[in-house]
Amino acid sequence: MSSSSSIDQPNVITCKAMVAWEAGKDLVMEEVEVSPPQPLEIRVKVICTSLCRTDITAWESQAIFPRIFGHEASGIVESVGEGVTEFVKGDHVLTVFTGECKTCKHCESKKSNMCQVLGLERRGVMHSDQGTRFSVKGKPVYHYCAVSSFSEYTVVHSGCAVKVSPQAPLEKICLLSCGVAAGLGAAWNVADISEGSIVVIFGLGTVGLAVAQGAKLRGASQIIGVDINPEKYEKAKCFGVTDFLNPNEYNEPIQQVIKRISGGGTDYSFECIGNTGMVTTALQSCCDGWGLTVTLGVPKTNPEIASHYSAFLSGKTLKGSLFGGWKPKSDLPSLVNKYMNRVRFSITSC
Repeated sequence: MSSSSSIDQPNVITCKAMVAWEAGKDLVMEEVEVSPPQPLEIRVKVICTSLCRTDITAWESQAIFPRIFGHEASGIVESVGEGVTEFVKGDHVLTVFTGECKTCKHCESKKSNMCQVLGLERRGVMHSDQGTRFSVKGKPVYHYCAVSSFSEYTVVHSGCAVKVSPQAPLEKICLLSCGVAAGLGAAWNVADISEGSIVVIFGLGTVGLAVAQGAKLRGASQIIGVDINPEKYEKAKCFGVTDFLNPNEYNEPIQQVIKRISGGGTDYSFECIGNTGMVTTALQSCCDGWGLTVTLGVPKTNPEIASHYSAFLSGKTLKGSLFGGWKPKSDLPSLVNKYMNRVRFSITSC
């Protein structure tokens, strides 16, 4: 089927969007103009979007404004640009903040999901022409991660969208476009958690809970959750957490508590907060010899990590993770299928 029609060319759409005009200031509901998709782009009607902590971090601190945030969404293709053959109007899609061109060195490698063409976009523009598709009264409005899902309609590069089954509930699977996929992938792809292992997770938000799910499904024997919010404990148990630690309730460094209750340190530790100081704590919490720490959070301040060299001399490993190591187009459909086939990411007792 042809991807676009020369007779039925898409026009500018006017719709509502939440616009951030200044750092840290309230978002404002505005009427925005959304341009037609350019070559290799698609315009998407956003059905559901969720709020990721990274959106908040960028809203509080980054200097590119005005801007439409949001990068974790599901929707329906409204129109397609020239050269798009993968999508047609009406397709159900997930948007993704890092794409997959399938032709660059990293896309062709099994070792990476860091696309050199459609990687993380930091300048508030589209990959294809370094322009924006949004405006308010003629004034350009910048994108976020080349997605900008806090709008009724958005334009994304076709390499930054994943076609999904029309039977998949869009209001639920939107979480697979960032947070849940990132946590599961960190547990399965990056750490490759083994059965019977001991895991500690710092931060029990969406990403941390997804790590816990992934660890449980891999058969971890002990899953320790660390968070300063005690209200998260009961929900965390639903996702597989066996022990809950609140650092504010202890008079000793939390890494010492973890090493004590885990019998000398965990096999795996995950930093899901976005705090570089906590990365050091996570590294200190895992065991000598083979302890692996994975960092997933995006820091708001102090981006540099400091750690004593002895941690590495003792055989510990520190690894980073972007989107859980998933190649979006190649791998996300399998996650959606697992959900649809009831290989559940949720615990039925909760």
